[in-house]
Amino acid sequence: MNKFLKFEVDLDNFIENLEKKIEKNNKKITELLNIKDKTFANFVKPLELMDEDLEEFFTPLSHLNSVNNDEKNQDIYTKSLPIITEYSTKLSQNLDIYKAFKLIEKEDGLNSEQERVVELNIQNFELSGANLSEDKKKRLEEINLKLSLRANDFSQNLIDAINEYEMILEEVDVKGLSEEDKKSYEVQVDGVKKYKFTLQMPPYITYMTYGQNREKREELYKAFVTKAPQNAKIIDELMELRQEMAVILGFENYAQYSIAPKMAKDEKSVVSFLENLADAAKPMAKKELEELREFADIEDLHSYDLSFYAQKLKKSKYDYDQELYRPYFEQNSVVQGLFKFLNSLFGIEFVKNDEKLWDEKATSYDILVDGIVRARLYLDLESRKGKRGGAWMHNWQSHHIDERGVEHLASAFVVANFPDSTNSPSLLRHDDVVTLFHEMGHALHHMLSKVDENGVSGIAGVEWDAVEFPSQFLENFAYEPKVLKIFAAHHKSGEILSDEMIDKIVEVKNFQSALGMLRQVEFSLFDFKLHQSLHVKEEVQNLLDSIRESTSLLKTPSYNKFQNGFAHIFAGGYAAGYYSYKWAEVLSADAFFAIVDEGIFDTKIGKDYLEIILGLGGSKSMRDLYLELRGEEPKVESLLRLNGIGV
Repeated sequence: MNKFLKFEVDLDNFIENLEKKIEKNNKKITELLNIKDKTFANFVKPLELMDEDLEEFFTPLSHLNSVNNDEKNQDIYTKSLPIITEYSTKLSQNLDIYKAFKLIEKEDGLNSEQERVVELNIQNFELSGANLSEDKKKRLEEINLKLSLRANDFSQNLIDAINEYEMILEEVDVKGLSEEDKKSYEVQVDGVKKYKFTLQMPPYITYMTYGQNREKREELYKAFVTKAPQNAKIIDELMELRQEMAVILGFENYAQYSIAPKMAKDEKSVVSFLENLADAAKPMAKKELEELREFADIEDLHSYDLSFYAQKLKKSKYDYDQELYRPYFEQNSVVQGLFKFLNSLFGIEFVKNDEKLWDEKATSYDILVDGIVRARLYLDLESRKGKRGGAWMHNWQSHHIDERGVEHLASAFVVANFPDSTNSPSLLRHDDVVTLFHEMGHALHHMLSKVDENGVSGIAGVEWDAVEFPSQFLENFAYEPKVLKIFAAHHKSGEILSDEMIDKIVEVKNFQSALGMLRQVEFSLFDFKLHQSLHVKEEVQNLLDSIRESTSLLKTPSYNKFQNGFAHIFAGGYAAGYYSYKWAEVLSADAFFAIVDEGIFDTKIGKDYLEIILGLGGSKSMRDLYLELRGEEPKVESLLRLNGIGV
């Protein structure tokens, strides 16, 4: 069994080493293409392993650029993008490789994993233009490079904008905040105690939820929704490039191109799905907003008031305040509790190791199944300067068997921006607990694969609109009383969270859930319709405004340029695919209720989920895997039930 790679990045020699690897790969590709009688074993397998090796080399730099962003690694990362993009584009368009896959497709004796690898590669080649003329291939290569660079620029602009902004407040402006929060954001300015809030998610959410100074809330909100205005021009470039690419590849638009390898059948099915969700949510959403207006008792309720008054309404209605729960969700306790829950659900264990990582607060764990090491997990959970906002999972190594028959184990990073524990314990809100469960769901999906072919191992080969299924599935358990009882203990007294307090978490889970669903549908419809035809300049805003007319029940300020910060679709992999969150949530809700109804712990369906959904990764279509797990199609009604809509 192959040992895990050591996390290290040689920035001084990275570009040189990258170029050497690619040169070596290109020579190997030539040798493989000269093989007379090509088979899966002598042609496809070496190609797969080359791809894995390059990913294993490049991922640490990509990860470092996100978690410890500075001028040096940013510069190296930016310089490496054209190199790796050119290589991957040429590889994906190589007609000779495509023809070899078409021949190997007919090879007798391929197992199901190998067939899936060949099938997906052929599809990827065709979606990359492998069978196009040389001039069109050349143009696609140029487009892919520009797309990669502009997406990186978009992301970097956001990081810079978040890092640059500070709002320094006086004591009078932080009324309503807990003493723990005040301590977290306290700074000394010329020897005077003040409080610093930034556009990082923990401080931003904290002030928007608890800051009593309405003018300061608007100031912070406006900074958040107007950040990185230069991204507007990048959006125009991205849209033009994506539309041109789609047309070159034979599609009418980028949305059509995007869903070709997904579970969704066509454009109409996606739009209908989203519009039906909006119709189902709107009646309850209107009641929720009216209730909030009446409670706030102000004539001109604005976007920057919603979190503040929603929290107060929630506290008034349910006597619920997330701040009261934070002492029970100390970060380390939550992590260890999550591990214990996963042990009871799947029988897996987490053993900490002393590997030296990129930051002193980052940690790593070996994951054991039946006492045998199966994977490695890296955690980096606290907010700091130079770290991209939000939370995510980043896969590194993939489980596979190499050409010598040696087993390689998987690894993944789970990253978040929870409160810093330097001056005080990192006390999480329940929302943070849900986030951790969500990202761990992604990580387990990648790490617990038992597939032998890395091309369909873990999350590789999983349809994009099914990728969120395992993450959403796991996050649902963060609301279950039986699960919370495992780890929700006061960080000072050790007192377990009371049944009454747990009941309140369950009660408020669907507080304003219809408004939340409308908001997600708004993002999804904007993304998908934006890519159904070419939208640039004012057309982008006009489209968003038109969608908001039917999905946003509260008028959005004209200065709100949400699209300039929509990194999921402009700097991530969700272009014309943001609907995937809701699409996959149907799967997750259906599977979740099946396990809950069976008792949660040590259930047959839990073990089946481990073996089928997690164990088989992308080796089969998720549609087939889900049918194998449940014996029937998932029901949209489960999603509505999960959100308390129409029930």
